[in-house]
Amino acid sequence: MAASAPAASAQSFGPAEDQKAVMAVVNRLFDGMRAGDSTMLRSVFDARVRMITSASRNGAPTLSVQQGADGFVKSVGTPRPEKIDERIRNERVHIDGDLASVWVDYGLFIGPKFSHCGIDHFLLVKSDGAWKILELADTRRMTNCEMWTK
Repeated sequence: MAASAPAASAQSFGPAEDQKAVMAVVNRLFDGMRAGDSTMLRSVFDARVRMITSASRNGAPTLSVQQGADGFVKSVGTPRPEKIDERIRNERVHIDGDLASVWVDYGLFIGPKFSHCGIDHFLLVKSDGAWKILELADTRRMTNCEMWTK
């Protein structure tokens, strides 16, 4: 069943109440990053979470795959003078049963300073009535980021 999207360019498929619940989990992750709140961050992840990052170092592609969220939570879940602010646009939510996929464009800022941009892809699973992030994959780049730096 198709439903109205929150933004003109966004696409969403699945029950509207599940779309809202799924995006609430994603937004809670970003709220936890801004707050430097490790408890809030841990609350969004399934115990089996996998973290994947695709980036480029010195012109060579790199792929990092980690089981668990401990490294991520340690990195962004501590209060700091300049908050980590990940801003998202163009949310695409697709849901079928107890699986949900969210694809968003993002720009990351440390305090007021732009850091990088890319795509976040979330795979969420509904377990015991609650949505949790089972996989978080992202790309990181410094090019084609104009939508965030204008």
